[in-house]
Amino acid sequence: MTAPRADASPQAAPGPPPVLHRIRVGSAPDSWGVWFPDDPRQVPWRRFLDEVARAGYEWIELGPYGYLPTDPAVLHREIAHRGLKVSAGTVFTSLHHGPGVWDATWAHVSRVATLTQAMGAGHLVVIPSFWRDDKTAEEIEPRELTAEQWRHLTSGMDRLGRRVREEFGLGIVLHPHADTHIDTEENVARFLDGTDPGLVGLCLDTGHYAYCGGDSVKLIKTYGERIGYLHLKQVDPAVLADVREQGTPFGPAVRQGVMCEPPLGVPALPPVLEAAQALDVDLFAIVEQDMYPCPPDRPFPIAERTRRFLRSCGA
Repeated sequence: MTAPRADASPQAAPGPPPVLHRIRVGSAPDSWGVWFPDDPRQVPWRRFLDEVARAGYEWIELGPYGYLPTDPAVLHREIAHRGLKVSAGTVFTSLHHGPGVWDATWAHVSRVATLTQAMGAGHLVVIPSFWRDDKTAEEIEPRELTAEQWRHLTSGMDRLGRRVREEFGLGIVLHPHADTHIDTEENVARFLDGTDPGLVGLCLDTGHYAYCGGDSVKLIKTYGERIGYLHLKQVDPAVLADVREQGTPFGPAVRQGVMCEPPLGVPALPPVLEAAQALDVDLFAIVEQDMYPCPPDRPFPIAERTRRFLRSCGA
């Protein structure tokens, strides 16, 4: 009988997934099909809070301002008895239009920041305005910014970051988004290179970045010091290919199912989470699966399965 070779030992069984102790997982109204403060096709806010807690999430975002109660005492009571906490608020801006939009921008931002601060959160997610109407596909402004508009955008974002920090103690994180001017790898890099790292961070939305052709792991490794927040999302490659071929706007693309349940799409989330963990900073990783509009019974089982999947990844 021939003795086994020394290098022929059985392959070791795979170990447990890495413990991603710097990643704090949460969810958001977006994963329940909520895009607007008030819409009859959206689940009532109490149902969202009940179900997000039942699905196993501890952290939530505020969603569109006015969807959840805007009275801090009421909202605190509602989330506290469900064991929930708030990670961030969300604001919408069009700072590339220059100083003329500042007053209206600040009025909106200050309302959201007031509630965000009162909930004990530390971030404002900033979404740039859309160049294409979600519903009609009409181009409401040019797809590309002029050099002057880029200067307005970057200087305005620095100004916003400084004032939000000084008045509310919050950090802003810019969210690259499909059908906005900050979308592709090139435009995200241009934005980051043009803004102050001490004032403006990045909310990396893995789904939107993939939708626009970006590589999330590469971005984390290249601009790691700017990553201040994560949105976890995946796209269906087959649907995305059709969306690109047809030139479908983002809203109809969502209704077509371009954003899908993890782990069924791209990018693969374990490498993204591991790259984020390697930054060695505490990061929120908020699950967002765009589903507006959707049947009211659809979000909860997806949210529950997604939370189990992320636990299996070590998060």
